[in-house]
Amino acid sequence: MCARILWTALAGLLFIAPLDARAQPPRPAPRGDQWRAVEKTARGEAAPPAPLKDDGIAPVDQQPPARRAPARSESRGKAGLGSLPNQQGQVYREYDISRYTMRVTSTQRPEQAIVDWILRDTGYEAWHSETVAILSADSRMLRVYHTPEVQDAVADIVDRFVSSEAESHAFGLRIIGLGSPNWRAKATAMMRPVPVQSQGVQAWLVAKEDATFLLAELRKRSDFREHSSPHLLVNNGQPTVVAATRPRPYQKEVHLRPGTFPGFEAEMSQIDEGFSLELSPLLSLDGRLIDATLKCKIEQVEKIVPVPLDVPVQGGQRQRTRVDVPQTSQFEVNERFRWPADHVLVIGLGVVAVPVPSEPSMRLGLSLGPARSDLVLFVESKGKPSQVSTAAK
Repeated sequence: MCARILWTALAGLLFIAPLDARAQPPRPAPRGDQWRAVEKTARGEAAPPAPLKDDGIAPVDQQPPARRAPARSESRGKAGLGSLPNQQGQVYREYDISRYTMRVTSTQRPEQAIVDWILRDTGYEAWHSETVAILSADSRMLRVYHTPEVQDAVADIVDRFVSSEAESHAFGLRIIGLGSPNWRAKATAMMRPVPVQSQGVQAWLVAKEDATFLLAELRKRSDFREHSSPHLLVNNGQPTVVAATRPRPYQKEVHLRPGTFPGFEAEMSQIDEGFSLELSPLLSLDGRLIDATLKCKIEQVEKIVPVPLDVPVQGGQRQRTRVDVPQTSQFEVNERFRWPADHVLVIGLGVVAVPVPSEPSMRLGLSLGPARSDLVLFVESKGKPSQVSTAAK
């Protein structure tokens, strides 16, 4: 009995062992490079990196670290608290400006003039400082977020635009050049000076009757020249521009063009010389005072300086050409004035380049250099267009 049990157990062991051997596939013999890796590892040397699998993906320990998403820049800001700060007592108001914008047809965005005058009166820094502020306008509504004091100033400016008294207005503008500034000697008695911020610029107030007499006296001078005397019909607050320019061409650059005749190409350019005058008037509610900004810019080409060049052409030869360098004179002024509508504003810009270009003056065959003149502006309010037409009749 015991022998049978022992034989049965021995047979079971012999039967299971072959099954375990068949369940495990035979391990392939290592290749030569693997034997060398095992030997290096045994000697303490670093083993070579594991080869890529058939799918081309490296083992996890051989893959590069994952790239992190870039952190969000702090300059992009963050969400606010859902309401605008009002530590300085800011309030929000809307102003209906459609009565003004519907009357103005000379520009596509008449509301921009209202914004510009608000910035001039309140100061640009009032809208770009620690006080949180909003100034926005479309053709129907002006939206403002600011302190009550600034809101009152804005309301005054809006009233000057939308008031029925502040419709289109006629202005006379004369641009006069004189060879010498000595005309002031006889005119001082009838002119009252007004403050001016721009250096070298003077301004005076003259009664309309005295202004007519002064113009008549200036016309008698041999050095008198009137460059422009337009009658401007200006919408209240809108800018209008008077300009007279002419192009002065010059050879700006030379570009090499191998394989073409003559082997180079001249690049031409031009400078627009002359003057540009921008007037932007704004009447008070009663029409007795005029606020106006005046921008004047004069560009004069004193001479064109030629620079000779030797340009290589075909056959190893060189050809003479040139480039031109303009010598220019510029004058620019940006000033704001306020004066009574029943007076004429006279502005002396000083001895500057001649607004309407001309050839350099000559004496005894010698060039006296670019032309200069004492430039004087006369700005006069003519009233409403209906009043001007009635006076003309």
